[in-house]
Amino acid sequence: MKPDIIVIGAGLAGSEAAWQAARRGLKVRLYEMRPDKLTPAHRTSWFGELVCSNSLRAAGLENAVGLLKEEMRRMGSLIMAAADQHRVPAGGALAVDRELFAREITRRLEEEPYVQIVREELGEIPRGDISVTASGPLTEGALANSIRQLTGNEYLYFFDAAAPIITRESIDFDKAFWASRYDKGDADYLNCPMTREEYEDFYRALVAAEVHQVKDFERNMVFEGCMPIEVMAARGPQTLTFGPLKPVGLADPRTGRRPWAVVQLRKENREGTLFNLVGFQTNLKWGEQQRVLRMIPGLEQAEFVRFGVMHRNSFLHGPKVLLPTFQLKAAGCGQMFFAGQITGVEGYLESAASGLVAGINAALLAGGREPVVLPRDTALGALAWHVGCSETDDFQPMNINWGLFPSLEEKIKNKRERGAKLAARALAALESFVSEGNLL
Repeated sequence: MKPDIIVIGAGLAGSEAAWQAARRGLKVRLYEMRPDKLTPAHRTSWFGELVCSNSLRAAGLENAVGLLKEEMRRMGSLIMAAADQHRVPAGGALAVDRELFAREITRRLEEEPYVQIVREELGEIPRGDISVTASGPLTEGALANSIRQLTGNEYLYFFDAAAPIITRESIDFDKAFWASRYDKGDADYLNCPMTREEYEDFYRALVAAEVHQVKDFERNMVFEGCMPIEVMAARGPQTLTFGPLKPVGLADPRTGRRPWAVVQLRKENREGTLFNLVGFQTNLKWGEQQRVLRMIPGLEQAEFVRFGVMHRNSFLHGPKVLLPTFQLKAAGCGQMFFAGQITGVEGYLESAASGLVAGINAALLAGGREPVVLPRDTALGALAWHVGCSETDDFQPMNINWGLFPSLEEKIKNKRERGAKLAARALAALESFVSEGNLL
């Protein structure tokens, strides 16, 4: 078929963009280079493959990312439908069985009659066609050169890191205990408590461990929200105990007291046969990962099914080259949209959300209508504002957060209450905007 819209890349953003356009009756040609060509981070050919954690983060509406989830649900998100269907226990967070999640996204797009899937690499953004480029943060080669020619800007770089995954059978449950901090929600996290002596031994080994070398021009470009554990530890002996190893809100049932430090593990799949180490993104050499992480009480015999990895992420300087509709600003390029981490959003949900907006706007343009800018007091609109309107020369990728939203007129000190008010305002604004614009 002759497509109305071309989508490049079937990750979270591209899959969502293709879905949004197709459900509005537009014919979509979706290009995906896997399995013929894999990135350093991907392992399968399934659409929407999660390459880092299996968590989509907080679920409550008092949290900005929880609001983003709800807005996406109300906009008919494919990613959220698959996530809700294949969620695994994670306390107050939404985590998924990554294999079932990706298979579900792939199945739905393969069965969608308005989507034509082409399994090959597209080396250039087609001129004259309406397109959504969602090629991901590892875009390289001919396609990267094509994007540079269109934007007139060089890429910026940072590193993203993935945590190790171990088997349940290899965990010593005599030392680990189930609990969530402050007993919030179900006891969905497995906790490995450490005494002060155990932590200090672990810390010394961690900061002295060997890491994979990176190129000189790529040094010191680590995204703060996905910091490798060894980089965080190098900032000081207590950094980890105030970060991913903080013991606050937890008590070791063997002693009744709070440990000096706690390593938390979260289920990686629904069956609970695999666990990932929460906050343990790392660039340590694989042998070093085994040696150091097995110093954690309860993980002395840990069996690693995936070691932590670190890879380059590339992104555009959004405010210089993109509009809040996710269109290119350059003259004559208004039919070209971008989505995903390449736009300067960070996180699974944020990537999918940008694909949702780009897909809707591409469909509007293909139908002879003008693309829309969502209200900034919605989570979807706040992300789009960050990408297209941030007033900074040092543009950096960012997760959704309340700092991107306009302030409330009233001052509310309680964070949960303030978040709930912001969420209520956002959902009302989204409902009004959608009904007035007939976007569903």
